Amino acid sequence: MTSTSANKATILVVDDAPDTLSFINDTLEAAGYNVLVALEGKQALTIAQRIRPDMILLDALMPGLDGFSTCVQLKKQPELAAIPVIFMTGLSDTSDIVRGLAVGGVDYLTKPINAEELVARMEVHLNNARLTSTAWRALDSAGHYLLAVDVSGKISWATPETHALLARANASNTWQQQVLPGLVLPWLQQSRGSTAQLLLPELELALALSLLQSLASGEHLLQLQLLKSTDTEAQLREGLGLTAREAQVLLWLSKGKSNRDIAAILGMSPRTVNKHLEQIFPKLGVENRTAAARVALKTLAEL
Repeated sequence: MTSTSANKATILVVDDAPDTLSFINDTLEAAGYNVLVALEGKQALTIAQRIRPDMILLDALMPGLDGFSTCVQLKKQPELAAIPVIFMTGLSDTSDIVRGLAVGGVDYLTKPINAEELVARMEVHLNNARLTSTAWRALDSAGHYLLAVDVSGKISWATPETHALLARANASNTWQQQVLPGLVLPWLQQSRGSTAQLLLPELELALALSLLQSLASGEHLLQLQLLKSTDTEAQLREGLGLTAREAQVLLWLSKGKSNRDIAAILGMSPRTVNKHLEQIFPKLGVENRTAAARVALKTLAEL
């Protein structure tokens, strides 16, 4: 069995049953996927944070942190929230299926798992995730910081660059979950048809939100804006002819961060960071990280 769209995608399989893990591992490797395994929820969260997988196959019933709770924790982390999760379990009641979808799963397979059905469903959701990722990368390359908030005022999705800007501003998960909704909801009620911006307090950067569109789903599409004119990323982008993403990578490189650190900060894989560096070095006329960091620091000092 060979997958036509696996393209070396990395799949994290989480199950406490060794026989199931072995069967799924063999099935996915035969289909061309890279496979990671975890025996319980906390281990899965640690692996996902260190090596962001393209998809997670998650058993619902496990000792300790079960699959439903694991999925909730995944979806709370902006850098992991977009990873598609397929539940696998012997539970077949409608209420269990609905629960799996309600906590963020994209699909639900009942055991015993049929190998061909598993791979077919995975390909559908991986292709959908790739389309979404491509759209986000296009928005990122254009320098747009876009996000949507749900009816409670919490962020339901955002482009990777938006997450990176919030991280730079030290907008913690607690701030996003508790402070932001209290600011956004009253502002949205008052700004119907208005172009007024919402200034975001308690952050290390001067940020503001603008309303782009209210959607039929009850979500609101917003644009995040950096108000400070001394944006170091913009200085690197304009001064060195880099894309927005390349400027971000170079900025963190100039601060002494490793590829793995940069990947965690920007919500990408270390391999993607390395690919950006392969594009950055020729643009700067340098051959290594140290020289690139010198160019970045010199550019920031001159501008």
